[in-house]
Amino acid sequence: MNLREVVKNLSPSWFAAVMGTGILANVSAIFSDAWHPLYVFGECLFALNIFIFFILLPLWLARWLFYRDSAFADLYDPVKGNFYPTFSIGMLVLAANFEIYTSYYSVSLFFWILGAVITILFALIVPSIVFLGEHAEIHHINPSWFIPPVGLIVIPMSGIPLISKYSSFGDGIMSISIFGFGAGFFLYIALLSVCIYRFALHRPLPPQLEPTVWINLGPIGAGTLSFLTLSQSFGGLDMRMIVYLSIIFWAFGLWWLFMAIIITVHYYRKMNLPYSLSWWAFVFPLGAYTAATGVLSKFVLHSVLCSLGMILYLMLLAIWILTSTRTLQHLFKSWHKSRVSAA
Repeated sequence: MNLREVVKNLSPSWFAAVMGTGILANVSAIFSDAWHPLYVFGECLFALNIFIFFILLPLWLARWLFYRDSAFADLYDPVKGNFYPTFSIGMLVLAANFEIYTSYYSVSLFFWILGAVITILFALIVPSIVFLGEHAEIHHINPSWFIPPVGLIVIPMSGIPLISKYSSFGDGIMSISIFGFGAGFFLYIALLSVCIYRFALHRPLPPQLEPTVWINLGPIGAGTLSFLTLSQSFGGLDMRMIVYLSIIFWAFGLWWLFMAIIITVHYYRKMNLPYSLSWWAFVFPLGAYTAATGVLSKFVLHSVLCSLGMILYLMLLAIWILTSTRTLQHLFKSWHKSRVSAA
């Protein structure tokens, strides 16, 4: 496969690798209090994430410049279109990476502004295509529909910490963060009902989309973190009530985690679970939920949540290693096949 074909057929979901690698770096920093080498490991992941992002960026831009028909075809697809926001969510995660591991806050602000703007645009464009079209059917509904609201919910996570560094932009950052959380949260609640309706009354997801079941942990984990981050930025709030509300939301995520494991094991044993880029859907959502568990442990149920958080971290690390390895194997096989075909 030559470079032209790579660009033309580039999947919109590739930036899920940036999201997954970035969230693992952030979670490593959270749990480095228990074991300091995790911080060093997170720094390595941060460097790797920058490399992945800037390898994918020119390919993504070139597709929009030279193969707009293919890019628009994916955007209008009721399944593939939902993966386009992974591009901007990846930038929001990178903004958080820079905040945690460097003092280059201007770079973090740049990634956050660009990521927030593009995330909001995709959160308007992707649903409007479905709302105004007649091409979406019940079998197209899957948890990848949560990705646009996830992007909105992630905005405060890396935005609010920047207020202390750029107080002159404080009102703007706060306004965008409040909008992102409010719009994303209620859009997620609405889509959750639609998705559960599809699960209950329609045939199971095709095997290549089964990993998207884990995406539901994304808005729950990111929502818990954003809710805590926003609440702490407001003065005079009773944090005990904020923590109680957060732990209730987190508890629903624990139920969904068990459900996602049950469904994944069923596919692995009874059906099929072939590798695809959708495997990256295992990583970021679990990472967001693990991060929420680690942060909540500082407020409530310390010993229980710390222990569970470490279990989730090891699970996240294993899944990231497995998914990264399978992705590299897939790339090598594709490259080898193209060389054989050319010969």
